[in-house]
Amino acid sequence: MASANVSKRPGLKPRAASRGTNQIGVRLYNERLVLSLIRRHGELPKADAARMTGLSPQTISIIMNQLTVDGLLTRGTPQRGKVGQPLVPYSLDPEGALAFGLKIGRRSVDLYLINFTGEILKLLHKTYRYPTPDGIRRFAQEGIQELLVDLPERLAKRIAGLGIAAPYEMWTWHEEIGAPRDEIDAWRDIDMRAMMAEICPWPVYFANDITAACAAELMFGIGGDYVDYLYVFVGSFIGGGLVLDGHLFPGRTQNAGALGSMPAPGAPNKGGRHAAQLVNVASIYVLERKLIAQGRDASMLWQSPDDWGDDLGTALDEWIEEVATSVAFSIVSAIAVVDVETVIIDGAFPVTVRRRIIERTRLALERVNQLGLSPFRLVEGSIGNAARAIGGASLPLLANFTQDREVLFKDVAPSGTFGRPGRSA
Repeated sequence: MASANVSKRPGLKPRAASRGTNQIGVRLYNERLVLSLIRRHGELPKADAARMTGLSPQTISIIMNQLTVDGLLTRGTPQRGKVGQPLVPYSLDPEGALAFGLKIGRRSVDLYLINFTGEILKLLHKTYRYPTPDGIRRFAQEGIQELLVDLPERLAKRIAGLGIAAPYEMWTWHEEIGAPRDEIDAWRDIDMRAMMAEICPWPVYFANDITAACAAELMFGIGGDYVDYLYVFVGSFIGGGLVLDGHLFPGRTQNAGALGSMPAPGAPNKGGRHAAQLVNVASIYVLERKLIAQGRDASMLWQSPDDWGDDLGTALDEWIEEVATSVAFSIVSAIAVVDVETVIIDGAFPVTVRRRIIERTRLALERVNQLGLSPFRLVEGSIGNAARAIGGASLPLLANFTQDREVLFKDVAPSGTFGRPGRSA
């Protein structure tokens, strides 16, 4: 059962990775290990880093000194204890690396520039009826140039890459998006990474948009406080992600946590299937249709995702209840399989709406039979609408500076078509 009484394991952080090694030729691995640990803990002195990794004090000293020279770590003020030498904490240097994040959504596109600690330096946002390859390319090309204006040269040299966060197989959702089939089909044969590589000089990375949002929560949000969790993100389409043992778990085809495709309570689909999928019940496009059916303008859902205003009335109330009821069933189904200790819910909506969804989902969970399942906690996400774009920007940082690079990019080719086997919302 969902519970706020599950212990948070005080003092315990998810492990950054397996223990380090002193063998010759694995310095890069050990550097990633140290950077991952410091990111998780905020700051660490050399003695603690040596203890956590199992590396010798001499090896840790060499690694952390070099990372400081490289501009990735910054040395803090010595902290004097009762005995012995003062401890010097080391933390990530915010200017150590920068990255662009391009979020391609069904109703809007965002381009973010973030620093090494996840702070948003600059951003651009644009809405549309539906995305087209030419429109996205033009937005990205012009946007990158705009965000580079007035950026100090020392920071421009620190850009690690461009990360794309976008839904898999967008062409399969033309009815829900409301786009002409022939125009949305243009995505079917697009190699998005190759197209972006033509317009920017940095490495380009790609991930499902909700997997990217989950990465953002793990790296820069409250996700780092939990060992295992299921991540639920309610966007124009609902989707999910999974973190196990403090690491992203993308799954066999990078499609783990595809909550949008889970069966959900509702009327039969047009194809005669027995039940609707979660994406057909708990997505923001459903709220859009409710508002349009009432003769109301729904554009604020995409233009101002952090502030929908105070006059959405019964449409919003009904939608929140439908989201909570269907998500509660999906959460229990997922818990029965993966047995995580935490479920994090976030979305592309105002904080007030997120809190109402959390509250109603807790009530809905009380009505779902959870006999035989272990207790779990339900908590609010901490990033909100920006999670997917920040998650896209986190991909170059994951690839170059963390241990999750081995998980998230293990079998990803240098370039590939815009979509992978299976679907995710």
